Amino acid sequence: MKLDGMGIVILKLFLAAVVGLVLGLEREAKHKPLGLKTCVVISITSCLLTIISIEFVANTYKGADFTGADPLRLASQIISGVGFLGAGVILRRDNNIIYGLTTAAIVWTAAGFGIAIGVGYYLEVAIATGLIYLTVSFLPMIMRKIGPTSLKEQEVYLRVYVDAEILVDTVVEKIESLVISIENVKIKSDRGSQRIDMRCFIDDEKGNIFSKYDKIRKIPGIDQIEITKI
Repeated sequence: MKLDGMGIVILKLFLAAVVGLVLGLEREAKHKPLGLKTCVVISITSCLLTIISIEFVANTYKGADFTGADPLRLASQIISGVGFLGAGVILRRDNNIIYGLTTAAIVWTAAGFGIAIGVGYYLEVAIATGLIYLTVSFLPMIMRKIGPTSLKEQEVYLRVYVDAEILVDTVVEKIESLVISIENVKIKSDRGSQRIDMRCFIDDEKGNIFSKYDKIRKIPGIDQIEITKI
């Protein structure tokens, strides 16, 4: 069955919605700030603007020399505009940990896929969608199984409040003795106590974050403890 002009447009928009749905589902399943609706809207709109850009140039300069016309000029601005949206999902929390980089990349990807479908690269988009989905969803799990030890470690942010009389190095040494690798340490006096912020790595094969929490809170001198899994 041969599709006419409007049929092709509908097909492109539908395919753009599908790839946006796939990307959005992956983020939604992980409870990220970017979800189904955002990805689908970005992908469809990018596809539509690309179609409009190409059709406008083709119809305006039909039968004429339009060497100087750029049918993808509007599409190129989509990427710039989406950059602002992507920046909005990148967060820096008070523990200096950056969140949202993958989500921002997915926003940019949804726009790129919409543009590619608008131009007509269906197979390329299908392959790229599969590769990206597999990479984001399954590659981390695979690398934890067969990758180096550093990839099998669980990254956590640890904050403990210690009595002012307690030596900080004593507390840190006891935490390290629980098979916890400490990367960075930040110490601050906080209302008569000492606050220690640590970026730590826990080997999955030697215990999880919950078992470590119970042991850390029993260390003498620790008044309060906060653990954030990254």
